[in-house]
Amino acid sequence: MKDSLNAIINARLQGSDELHRITMENDRFAQVTVQSVAATAGERELDAAGNLVVPPFVEPHIHLDAALTAGQPRWNQSGTLFEGIECWSERKASLTRDDVVGRAEQTLKLFADNGIQHVRTHVDVTDPTLTGLKAMLEVRERMAKIVDLQIVAFPQEGLWSFPQGKELMEESVRLGADVVGGIPHFEFTRDYGVESVQWLVALAHKHDLLVDVHCDEIDDPESRFLEVLAAEALRRDYGSRVTASHTCAMGSYNDHYCSRLFRLLKKSGLRFLSMPTESLHLQGRFDNYPKRRGLTRVPELLDAGLKVAFGQDSIRDPWYPLGNGNMLRTLDVGLHACHMLGMGWIDHSLELITDNGAAALDLKEYGIEEGLPARCVVLQGRSPYEVLLGQLPVLASVRDGRVLVDRRS
Repeated sequence: MKDSLNAIINARLQGSDELHRITMENDRFAQVTVQSVAATAGERELDAAGNLVVPPFVEPHIHLDAALTAGQPRWNQSGTLFEGIECWSERKASLTRDDVVGRAEQTLKLFADNGIQHVRTHVDVTDPTLTGLKAMLEVRERMAKIVDLQIVAFPQEGLWSFPQGKELMEESVRLGADVVGGIPHFEFTRDYGVESVQWLVALAHKHDLLVDVHCDEIDDPESRFLEVLAAEALRRDYGSRVTASHTCAMGSYNDHYCSRLFRLLKKSGLRFLSMPTESLHLQGRFDNYPKRRGLTRVPELLDAGLKVAFGQDSIRDPWYPLGNGNMLRTLDVGLHACHMLGMGWIDHSLELITDNGAAALDLKEYGIEEGLPARCVVLQGRSPYEVLLGQLPVLASVRDGRVLVDRRS
């Protein structure tokens, strides 16, 4: 990284047509002031040239332990979630520390190059050796200069349905996982799923950890573990620390049920994550026509005042063979799929890959304000509309007052 910056000049902030000067001291933002006219950059100043400057992108849901394994040991030919789990179960048997560390670090460098500085990764802990988890704990420390990494202990094959699932989760927490995960819709029975949700929330609450559950990642309208998760979060007053990932089944729920469900969701204050590219690929596989989109009710959740963020989910793994680390691509697909191309949605669209993701990760210091860590990205465009039109790489990425990425020349 280069020497620390003193300031970013000619910066355009969201919701303002004026240019701003953002000064930095001791790796934090010192002042954010309006410029009366365009300025010329001095020594250790970065010229944003009138482009939009926003907080760093947040990748709230990725599987780094599986990244870059597409086709190993075989391709997911059906394109279903369930064959993906089978392929991964076969690949998981050959995991080594060097294998996981190498692929994870390669992917995180790709993310950093795309302006992502905060990442939450799910790591499969239905592995008696916990090879992936132990490797990812090492990666968290090794990559701390370019990205903050949260680790979810994720029981890919179930807590109740996998031998020693609960014991492996408890060991993962002891080793240093940040977040407790779950996958209730994949448990053998509904009772198992309910019990797993209640148990994992209790475990997280006991250890003061966050929760992120793969919840109802299926088109089945009878898959209703979201209500269980929300009720547990509400009962413990823990909603702001609990994330429901995917909730694809909500796209198949009837409106009568959703009317009652939304009352609970608003009371609970859960965070929601939708992975549009992957859900569009994996869901609707059991439909003929019409085919469901397989996405949760993103605009309705936002209208209800709940926090929703978009994530990539996968980078070339058994579930999704593509992925390039560009959050603007994910945002574009999500806005299209969720019928959110009205200008009102577009004007606030960057929140889906910045502020709302930060809320899901429970980040206490995030944003462009005096006193906060000096972290931001310079985009190519003067407004969210222009940024979405181009979907061009970030011009610059600044972390703790130092330049990580600079494409201005």
